[in-house]
Parts: sequence; structure tokens; C-alpha cells
Amino acid sequence: MTGKPGGGTAPAPGPGRGVAPAPESGRGAAPAPGLRERKKARTRQVLSDAAIALFLERGFDGVSVAEVAAAAEVSKPTLFRYFPAKEDLVLYRFADHRDEPARVVEAGRAAGTAPLDALYAHLRDGLERRDPVTGLCDAPEVLAYHRLLYGTPALLARLHAYQAGAEDSLAGALGGDPLVARLAAAQIVAVLRVLADGNAARIAGGETADAVAEDAVAAAGRAFGTLREGLPY
Repeated sequence: MTGKPGGGTAPAPGPGRGVAPAPESGRGAAPAPGLRERKKARTRQVLSDAAIALFLERGFDGVSVAEVAAAAEVSKPTLFRYFPAKEDLVLYRFADHRDEPARVVEAGRAAGTAPLDALYAHLRDGLERRDPVTGLCDAPEVLAYHRLLYGTPALLARLHAYQAGAEDSLAGALGGDPLVARLAAAQIVAVLRVLADGNAARIAGGETADAVAEDAVAAAGRAFGTLREGLPY
């Protein structure tokens, strides 16, 4: 989900360069959350936003969990009920994207669309919208978040767990032979990461998202063409 190219990935539509906005509900059909769930989500958002503001100002290692709790006006035990680890306060912005490839595949299948076609269409849509997860976003707040994420070893380590989760959920959605599905999921997630890293690296080097967009779309087409040649999806 601008950070260091190749330093880890966001989990969807495949890991890319971090996501500055709050998690959004992904595609695929999930029932609307109830009041209790919405309240919990709002609390998580408040805690995450307070933490990231402090981390951007003073660095991840320069802020204690107690200071985050105080800034959010909650107790430390309450904070830990929502976020078991300090790193999760930052990676909350990736949480909903972790299973996004799987949801895209499931929604596409329900509409009669092949998995790779659904994922490609979703990626193209994300590029068009300048979704931060595609790496094609030059909003200052997104770039600041990337610098925090990819400049902090503890956050990068935590990010790898999200990538593994994305692969697992995507393999389940692809179905078929378990080994083939796991291999395919790993390749798809890797391709999405490489595409996003390439976009983000160019923007970090000073180019605008609009200047990179044409090449990003062309690279996506070439990458998915390669996937289609080797995967039975």
C-alpha cells in the first residue's frame, strides 16, 4: 500500500503500497454490520487515527501505547482489547484489504466471471480511482503513511503476516486442487505487489500519479496476460 520499493506489501487487491483511507467494505456480499459492530469499527478507527497522528509526528518507536490511549481518551486495557499489538494500530488500514482478492473472486464467480478476469477488472478500476493500494496515489497523506510504514522494521514484519493471510483467503476462493490454488494465489499476490511497488517507487521518485498511470495500466495488462498463460483460472 513513498516507502521503500519491494519492502513488503499491502494485502489487496493484492499487496501494494499502503492505504491511507480507512478500511472500506470489499466487494462480494457481506451482510451490513449491526449497531454494535459499527460502534466497534468507529472505536477502532478513532484509536488508529490517534496512533498514526502521533507516529507521524514522533516516529513509531517514539510513542508508547499509553500515550496513544491517552490521546484517544481510553484506558490502556481498552486499547488492547481492540488492538492486541502496537503494530496493528497502523496496519488497521490494511485490515479490510487483506481478504479483498478473495471477495473479488467470489463476487466475480457469482456473476459468471473467471477469477483472473475479475481480479484484473478490479485492479484496473483501482488504478482509475487512484486507490492507494495500487501504488498509484500521490496524495500527501498517503505518502506520509507509506514513509511511516516502510521506514519502520516492526511494521514491515507485521505486514508480511497480512500478505500470508491474503494468499490463504485467495487460495480458498480459487478452489480446486489445494496445491494448485495455493501456488496460484501466491503468484497473483506477488504480481499485484510487484505492480504496486513499481508504481509507488516512481511516485516516491518524484513523478505524479497521472504521469505514471498509462505505464501502470500497460504493466497490469502484461502481468495478467502472463498469469493467464500459466494458471488454470
